[in-house]
Amino acid sequence: MRALAPFLIVLCCAAAPVLAEMSSIRPMPRPTLAAPVTAELVGESSALRISSIRPLPRPASLSSLSTPMPPPKKRGGLAALFRPGKEQPKRSDPQAPKTYASGAVCKDSAIQGTAIPEVNGAQDGCGIENPVRITEVDGVALSMPATLDCDTARALRKWVTTKVKPAFGRNEVVSLQVAAHYACRGRNNKKGARISEHGRGKAIDIAGFKLASGVEVTVLQDFKTNRGKAIRAAHKGACGIFGTTLGPGSDGYHADHLHLDTAKHRSGAYCK
Repeated sequence: MRALAPFLIVLCCAAAPVLAEMSSIRPMPRPTLAAPVTAELVGESSALRISSIRPLPRPASLSSLSTPMPPPKKRGGLAALFRPGKEQPKRSDPQAPKTYASGAVCKDSAIQGTAIPEVNGAQDGCGIENPVRITEVDGVALSMPATLDCDTARALRKWVTTKVKPAFGRNEVVSLQVAAHYACRGRNNKKGARISEHGRGKAIDIAGFKLASGVEVTVLQDFKTNRGKAIRAAHKGACGIFGTTLGPGSDGYHADHLHLDTAKHRSGAYCK
């Protein structure tokens, strides 16, 4: 032990400077991000210089790809129906009034026909200043076109809508059997008699009614029977809508038809 003492002393003296130098070693400070750090990688044909550790800006080519593309235009189907700026189709309303085809006259869409030139009668007192030739009223056809003035055409339309259709109820009326309309003649076809309202375009004669079932109900055969109940109701309902209403029992001239005219009487409507 005493022999090793000089060796240990020499070893300690030699290691002392090394230990002192090691005790002074401290970690290097972290580099500041704002300070540029430059490194060079040298290759065979190029060098890369990194001036900052921040990420490089996105290339313009990639930025354009990030913009959303507009959806493709659809053709047909629902897209065509709801295209901006296009008027949307209207739904039909079951409560809306019935519409009629073109051809309306007398400023009433339910009166179908044509306006015709002024009618000049062969006798004084005959003629129509603004005549129309009626073919249909409120969806009910006339068996023949009737030449009337507009006052009488509107009265006929009102009668069909408010009296005839309700009188027949479920038995839909599709046609009026017209017996007479405009004719320049005397009353009851008597020579020398006063001009009939037919000669002024103010009268129409109805001989019967054709139903949707194909059945025809006539004044002559059915007025006084059970089948004629609807005809009697329509005849009664005409009083007031027309100035004159005549039918079976009024005289011997109206046993087979209803005579309806718009003549004005001082005492009011004449109905028989």
